[in-house]
Amino acid sequence: MSDLTGKTVAIIATDFFEEAELVEPRDALREAGATVRIYSTGTDPIQAVEGDTRPTQQVEVDGTLGELDVSAVDAVVVPGGTVNADRIRTEVRAQEIAKQAVEDGKPLAVICHGPWLLVSSGLARGRRLTSYHSLADDVRNAGGTWIDEEVVVDGNLITSRDPGDLPAFIKAVEDALVA
Repeated sequence: MSDLTGKTVAIIATDFFEEAELVEPRDALREAGATVRIYSTGTDPIQAVEGDTRPTQQVEVDGTLGELDVSAVDAVVVPGGTVNADRIRTEVRAQEIAKQAVEDGKPLAVICHGPWLLVSSGLARGRRLTSYHSLADDVRNAGGTWIDEEVVVDGNLITSRDPGDLPAFIKAVEDALVA
């Protein structure tokens, strides 16, 4: 495990995010010493799900997408969950956050259905990435190269397929934060 003391990570999500894809990176990064904050479209707790359909816990948020200052964080993480990903991809502010992270050279780590945000932001074009398998056509149609691997790192863009890839995903985020 890396020492991430002094690093700040923002996780952006809405209701119906895949629980493991937010909670496991949050907890692992905090355990490594990072400050992790959750941002959403509002200030109410957001609902987690397992397998897109079974509601689990609610997670407190630290602020709204509009309050997130990308220049003040070291990385941005976007969990999946079909409904969360479909909602966040249409949020103009979420698209701005993703674009700014990429432009600033900060790690942007996106998992499962989360790469829909990359497609809608125009960030998939010319990039190598992975996602949940059903997004492969979306990635290709957006000009990206879809690769079926547990984690794909293309510059500061980190992507993974599903909760089964979380160990590799979290390690890639940690590695990017200490690089």
